[in-house]
Amino acid sequence: MTTCPWDDWNHILKIDPDKELPEGVTYGDLCATGTDAIEVGGTMGITEENMEAVVDACAEHDVPLYQEPSSPDVVIDNRALEGYLIPTVFNAGSPFWITGAHKEWVRTDDDMDWDRTWTEAYIVMNPEADVAAYTEADCDLGPDDVAAYAEVAERMFGQEIVYLEYSGTFGDEDVVEAAGEATDETTLFYGGGIHDYDSAATMARHADVIVVGDLAHEEGVEAVRETVEAAQDV
Repeated sequence: MTTCPWDDWNHILKIDPDKELPEGVTYGDLCATGTDAIEVGGTMGITEENMEAVVDACAEHDVPLYQEPSSPDVVIDNRALEGYLIPTVFNAGSPFWITGAHKEWVRTDDDMDWDRTWTEAYIVMNPEADVAAYTEADCDLGPDDVAAYAEVAERMFGQEIVYLEYSGTFGDEDVVEAAGEATDETTLFYGGGIHDYDSAATMARHADVIVVGDLAHEEGVEAVRETVEAAQDV
């Protein structure tokens, strides 16, 4: 596999355009937490307008900025973006979220920016999460199932990122460890329920990159900075 920006990352801050920031917190404050990259995306309530607003607010700060669109109709063309990280949900109940949405995007976009577009092989693990309902994901997976999905993503589909998504709840350490052991060159992202230094450190021991999202909207800058420190320390 070729060298990718995330090969050197430890921490991603995911900002949801449909969620408010805590009082007194700015996007500039979040960009200054030391995170390696900012990913702008969410599942529900996402529009081109709120995507543009967050990207523009983060663009003036020196941190790599990526869009993670939930569907083709919210993809924005903004040169402040380093690129697009596109989920393909390996355990989705509908093929639409594996390749169907992607086909529609390519079919309707005459000028795809392939040089700045990558996929994330999502494995969705929280059945209560919006993304699980949205994609009809089969979340009843043990460590061996997740490890097999991760290996399939890397070995059969050549995915550069496997994203283990617990979305709002703290995951099973054994599952994350199994996914990490199943992959070699692929970068393992973990997201879900990271809320302090210790929880960040726990998952950073097994995943290459931890993704922190809700914490920024619920707790603010200092809480996010703690997770960055943990990711760097492990």
